[in-house]
Amino acid sequence: MSDGFSAEERAAMKERAAELRAEGKKGAKKADDLQAVLDRIAQMAPEDRELAERVHMTITSAAPELAPKTWYGMPAYADAAGKIVVFFQDAGKFKYRYSTLGFQEAAKLDDGDMWPASFALVKWSPEVEKKITELVRAAVS
Repeated sequence: MSDGFSAEERAAMKERAAELRAEGKKGAKKADDLQAVLDRIAQMAPEDRELAERVHMTITSAAPELAPKTWYGMPAYADAAGKIVVFFQDAGKFKYRYSTLGFQEAAKLDDGDMWPASFALVKWSPEVEKKITELVRAAVS
């Protein structure tokens, strides 16, 4: 696992937040929402923070149309209508032994009469990244 966001990634996120603020009131709200997500991730325990940073980068790369925002104090990603599609709950939030990647009703993951809506997340790997990418892309398709 990495040591978190690289200096370049942090700089790029700060630049994006500045661009959003420059767009005016609506852009400032998006920038504030993004900053709230980054601040929440920064507050997590190191092992949770590393997972959350990778999840954040994967979701924002796989589905750039989703807007980062906090939801019940968790990093979350909303569609254009403002509905939460996917969220990350760190293990430390409720003292669980695993973090959770969860999908809400707006996610288009329907598969018959029953399908998974959340996943336990313990460790980052290329396989985990690939699966999350696939799930997020399906959720917004």
